[in-house]
Amino acid sequence: MSGAGQAGRYRGSVKDFPDFDANQDAEALYKAMKGFGSDKEAILDLITSRSNKQRIEICQAYKSAYGKDLIADLKYELTGKFERLIVGLMRPLEYFDAKEIKDALQGIGTDEKCLIEILASRTNQQIHALVEAYKDAYERDLEEDVVADTSGHFKKMLIVLLQGTREEDDVVSEDLVEQDARDLLDAGELKWGTDEAQFIYILGNRSKQHLRLVFDEYLKIAGKPIESSVRGELSGDLEKLMLAVVKNIRSTPEYFADRLFKAMKGLGTRDNTLIRIMVSRSEIDMLDIREIFRTKYEKSLHHMIEGDTSGEYKKALLKLCGGDDDAAGEFFPEAAQVAYQMWELSAVAKLELKGTIHPAGDFNADGDAKVLRKAMKGFGTDEDAIIAVVTQRSNAQRQDIIKAYKSHFGRDLMADLKSEIAGALAKVILGLMMTPAQYDGKQLKKAMEGAGTDESILIEILATRTNQEIQAINAAYKEAYHKSLEDALSSDTSGHFKRILISLALGNRDEGGVDLAKAHEDAKVVAETLKLSDVSSDDSTSLETRFMSILCTQSYPQLRRVFQEFIKATNHDIAHAINKRMSGDVRDAFLAIVRSVKNKQAFFADKLYKSMKGAGTDDRTLIRIIVSRSEIDLLNIRREFWDIYDKSLSHMIEKDTSGDYRKALLAICGGED
Repeated sequence: MSGAGQAGRYRGSVKDFPDFDANQDAEALYKAMKGFGSDKEAILDLITSRSNKQRIEICQAYKSAYGKDLIADLKYELTGKFERLIVGLMRPLEYFDAKEIKDALQGIGTDEKCLIEILASRTNQQIHALVEAYKDAYERDLEEDVVADTSGHFKKMLIVLLQGTREEDDVVSEDLVEQDARDLLDAGELKWGTDEAQFIYILGNRSKQHLRLVFDEYLKIAGKPIESSVRGELSGDLEKLMLAVVKNIRSTPEYFADRLFKAMKGLGTRDNTLIRIMVSRSEIDMLDIREIFRTKYEKSLHHMIEGDTSGEYKKALLKLCGGDDDAAGEFFPEAAQVAYQMWELSAVAKLELKGTIHPAGDFNADGDAKVLRKAMKGFGTDEDAIIAVVTQRSNAQRQDIIKAYKSHFGRDLMADLKSEIAGALAKVILGLMMTPAQYDGKQLKKAMEGAGTDESILIEILATRTNQEIQAINAAYKEAYHKSLEDALSSDTSGHFKRILISLALGNRDEGGVDLAKAHEDAKVVAETLKLSDVSSDDSTSLETRFMSILCTQSYPQLRRVFQEFIKATNHDIAHAINKRMSGDVRDAFLAIVRSVKNKQAFFADKLYKSMKGAGTDDRTLIRIIVSRSEIDLLNIRREFWDIYDKSLSHMIEKDTSGDYRKALLAICGGED
């Protein structure tokens, strides 16, 4: 499980070219650019298959042979993103970084994301080389330029990083680890206001090994990962910089895997980010980045580049990537370690769930009932008044309003709302007026009625609800439809999928503590079922039953430990193994359970993002999650959404919806992140 074995191994995707001849390569490039047009294929093939050191020698040979500057000729012959990529490869890394930072500081506005990425991820030696290269290339002092172009605590942290003086001693003092963890807690969570200087000093100077232990200690004493406190206590560019520093302390390859995913997800590609990372990491840790990318996003970096780029630009990027991991087997040690750490974080974090809707102060059910009646009486409907009342009251308060409305006017509020509002807005408002159990019961019923079954809704609800929520859904379903939920599932689904859903619908998940010995044994069962270890004497039917029992009935804390033991035993992550070895609804159900166990809020954030990305909106999913999580953990989901997709949930809702429907969703969403 240790990443120590990586230290002596080359982890880049680009290596020295064997039988290298700089003069021969210089001649080949000269011929590729001679005459009318240029042979772009020949240029990219040659440059992407030579190491940076060899490319520098080619530049010198080209100048000696032809009296011309190779980079200038490449700029003249090539254009656009392809030119930026090829020219970037021709510079030594420190000069490439210097050019990126110069571009980030130039002109109107500063590209803070570029500054953050480079300064948070480079080693002391790389920082020193960068500072010297900047001075050599532009005859300017990098620190002075950063000071002139940034401000506040963000500027202070950048200057600290620019010194390149992070401690590098692997000998760690336990007393200092505890002291730093306590100082960070005192500077943020336990302080009125935030002592940014303490964050800057500790995160900007301590060694990586020391800080990893500080983060572990912080998790123990604060009950939350350091990232949560950084988000809660800091803001703006300083928050983004500190999060980047923390991510790089934990795992630099994982940081870059995340950056690459964000550069290509959704509409449009952040080509500058994509180019910068592919160029700068191709001879450092691209193999680790690739493996972690596949672990986290369940698709290969190669596959995502292939689908998101085109032409010679794509070909060059794929050469730098160096291979397609979708056909690969086990993790590299770095990726397995990251997967293990992700489960460790999930296992020990104490997440405080926060909704976006809370009970209204000075609540008056009679007054609200009158406001709603007035909004629907006479000609036309006052949708704004309905939205203002319904979205700003807790579910318990809405039930009181329903009763008050009946007492005052002798009318059914739900029936009146149905007759006055329509479309997506009606689905939001009526959904809010039901109890959570009634709402989930109705969603399950709609998923099973008519031609065909919407299995994804069945999976989403049954895989993510607590025992108490499941039991309430069962009671509400029986009352509303005069049939048990179990009978409905039995008649509408079949095979292993039916057995999984019925097991989940019983609401019998264990709620006890963690049994490490049992986790070790269960991990073996999981490995045998997924054919990742020698099969025991049990027949396959017995294994499948035990596998289903483990995932459907064991507590979340126990499952987290099972999945950690699984990684230790197989060098695979459970989600990737399920994805590769199962199919259809059974695979989707087990994956939903695993993702919910790992990070339920990230699971919902992903579903929300997919409901709005691309052409058209999946309003059914969007409404279902916003309504059902509004008083449970929608604020946490919002934060996960921002962290994963680098944009706010409210911004995406605003862009993807319209009219009163949008107003209602934004009111529930509760704010811009």
